[in-house]
Amino acid sequence: MMHGGPAEKSGKLNIGDQIMSINGTSLVGLPLSTCQSIIKGLKNQARVKLNIVRCPPVTTVLIRRPDLRYQLGFSVQNGIICSLMRGGIAERGGVRVGHRIIEINGQSVVATPHEKIVHILSNAVGEIHMKTMPAAMYRLLTAQEQPVYI
Repeated sequence: MMHGGPAEKSGKLNIGDQIMSINGTSLVGLPLSTCQSIIKGLKNQARVKLNIVRCPPVTTVLIRRPDLRYQLGFSVQNGIICSLMRGGIAERGGVRVGHRIIEINGQSVVATPHEKIVHILSNAVGEIHMKTMPAAMYRLLTAQEQPVYI
């Protein structure tokens, strides 16, 4: 959020929240550019009614893997979850496509090479606790990308 901007001043929005509608107009399923245009078109209004869904930036997931015979059920590339097997133990545990793994069993994997993340996950059994966040948000928070304010 833009420091000192209306969204921050309202105290009603948090990083990660999803805007579902604005002044009764649904944004669900619309392209990002269309949503941005709708929001920009409202910038002169004194009051705007948002319908939001709270989405904390960090998600904690729990995968229960009894032994190594069970596949985790997701693929990862450079710490980002790329695909998910439907009905697998990862999906049941809350793993989400497009999220970046930031911690596995209490150990940060933020600066960990891909091969090591795969090794850790391939050999993990029992309860596997992971913290993840949307990859786009991770890039913004680590200054790999600059935010585009609307």
